[in-house]
Amino acid sequence: MKEPFFQCKTALPDQAFTHGAKFHSDDVFATAFLRLIKPEIQVTRGFEVPADFDGIVYDIGRGRFDHHQEDKEYRENGCPYAAFGLLWREYGAQCIGEEEAVRFDESFVQPLDESDNTGCHNVLASIIDEFNPSWDSEESYDDCFWRAVKMAEEILRNHFEAVAGIVRAASLVRKAMEESNGSILILPKFVPWKNEVIGSSYQMVVYPSNRGGYSVQGVPIEHGDTALVCAMPEEWRGKDAPELSQISGIASLRFCHASGSGRIREGRFVRSVRNSFVLGGRGEDMRYFCSPNQKTVLRTRRIVELRSGPKNAKVAKEIPYSGVRSRR
Repeated sequence: MKEPFFQCKTALPDQAFTHGAKFHSDDVFATAFLRLIKPEIQVTRGFEVPADFDGIVYDIGRGRFDHHQEDKEYRENGCPYAAFGLLWREYGAQCIGEEEAVRFDESFVQPLDESDNTGCHNVLASIIDEFNPSWDSEESYDDCFWRAVKMAEEILRNHFEAVAGIVRAASLVRKAMEESNGSILILPKFVPWKNEVIGSSYQMVVYPSNRGGYSVQGVPIEHGDTALVCAMPEEWRGKDAPELSQISGIASLRFCHASGSGRIREGRFVRSVRNSFVLGGRGEDMRYFCSPNQKTVLRTRRIVELRSGPKNAKVAKEIPYSGVRSRR
């Protein structure tokens, strides 16, 4: 079982109180978040906050972590806060850092807060709502609530474990960027690479695929953009392996995604002077990749060779190369 990601990042009281009966995504994710920070926190559900209660009160009581009062708070962009958002505003940056806290609020928390406040459709909020017992069920709301919280904890834990993985990967990606040729980034294995690579001189990223061969991915033009700096030709995309091999003329090309990235069993890449690439299988004539209309002699300093070996299942290396004449 994974360790609680936020544990000991900030201090919380021993107790918390939220409303009982029907629950929604804001109180479920608020509870999950508090339990990630402090797994032993005792959360009580009810309809009236005890007068002497000493702890965090949220989504009830019209206090700092409630949003049902007339003077509820709004973000600068107009999105209203719900309980999860109010708690995230208070503790999120302490747990994950200001930059990631803002990013997570915009991408994850705000849609849930808006759904809770306005009733607008949100898939995750609807999934949480369906944990409530049906009208003729004999299940208790509390039992159903804790099942929903368990799922919400796993969602949050998985997300922030992935964020931590990106941080851990940064040094490996930077080292590979220093050792590669400035255009085609060769990684020894898959690691999250986009944060470091987007905006650099690199145009393609190649790494061993867990499906065999090598994944060949174009670098997005910018964060959040599906357009790639360099992508496989449109006519290759979505074709099955036999047709793809015939269209491209590259027997070792196994797959081309609709996005313009793909997978090759083995092959070679050459960076051209026009920011496009040539790709071919070992022993094959070099074929055009990403610039099918370019019929010129390409000048390059290096060629990247990907090959399968009898002992090493996958080998990726760069070898000196002076130039190649390609024809289609």
